[in-house]
Amino acid sequence: MRISELLRGTKPFLSLEFFPPKDKLQWPDFFKAVEKLRALHPLFVSVTYGAMGSTRANTLEIVSRLKNDFGLETMAHLTCIGASREGLSSFLDELVGAGVDNVLALRGDLPQEGSPRDIARMDFQCASDLVAYIRGHYPSLGIGVAAYPEGHPEAPSQKGDLSFLKRKLETGADFAITQLFFDNDHYWEFMRRAREIGVEKPVIPGILPILNLGNVQKVISLSNSQISAPLRERLRKAMESGGPAAVKVLGIRHAAEQAQGLIDGGAPGVHLYTLNKADACLEIARKLQIPT
Repeated sequence: MRISELLRGTKPFLSLEFFPPKDKLQWPDFFKAVEKLRALHPLFVSVTYGAMGSTRANTLEIVSRLKNDFGLETMAHLTCIGASREGLSSFLDELVGAGVDNVLALRGDLPQEGSPRDIARMDFQCASDLVAYIRGHYPSLGIGVAAYPEGHPEAPSQKGDLSFLKRKLETGADFAITQLFFDNDHYWEFMRRAREIGVEKPVIPGILPILNLGNVQKVISLSNSQISAPLRERLRKAMESGGPAAVKVLGIRHAAEQAQGLIDGGAPGVHLYTLNKADACLEIARKLQIPT
C-alpha cells in the first residue's frame, strides 16, 4: 500500500528507519532488532541505500523480507546521482516484483571526483529528476522525499532549499521526511515557511536519538544539523558525571521529549532513525503518550 494512503486521516504514528548491515554475518542480529521493533506497530519502515548504490542488493533483500516475512509496510531508499536510467529501472522493477510499494527518492552524495560538466551529463542530477522518472514510469509507486529543516548543506539559502522541496512535491512526491534535528523550533519554523509558499503535503519530522557522542558528531557534520548550546552543555555534564552510559540516558530522554512535543504540536507522526538499536527505540516509545 502507498504510504500516502496510510497517512490519510491516521492518528499520530511512529515510523522507523533501518540501516542494512553490509556484512551478512550481522543480519541475524539485525532481524532480531526488527522483530523487537515490530511490537511498536510502525506505520511504515524505510531502509537506506548506500552511496552510488553500494548496498543496493542488501536494500532489496531486506525490504523484501521486511514486507513479506515481517508484514511491515516498507519504503526503499533510492539515490540517483551517477545512476543510469537502465540501472534504476532494474532496481525499481525488482522492488515492484517483491511487492514493495514505496520509494524514498534521493539525489545522494555527489561523487568525489568529477566536474560540474560531468554531473550535467548524468541522467539524473537532482532528486526531482528521480521523482519525475518514477512518477512517469512507475505510477503505482508511492514516493517520499527528503526535507531539511536547517537547510541542505549545499543549498544557497533556506528559501532556495524550500523551493527545491516544493518542486519535488509538485513533480509527483507524496510526502517528505525531514533530516534529523535536535530542536523542535527548527521544524515548526520550517513548516511555517513551507506552508507560506504553498507546501501542503505531509512533512514527517525525523528524530535521531543521541546514543553516542562520537557517532552523532559524525552525522551532524554530514547533515548541517546543529546541537544547541544548552543541549551540548547537558551532554558534556552527562559525559563528565557518568560517561557514555549517562549520555545515552540523556539522549533517549531528549529524543522522547522531542517526539512528544512534535506529536502534541500537531505533527502527523514521528520517523525514528533507529540506528538498528531496538532497545533504545523501545524505551523512547514507552515514554510517549500517543492519543489513541
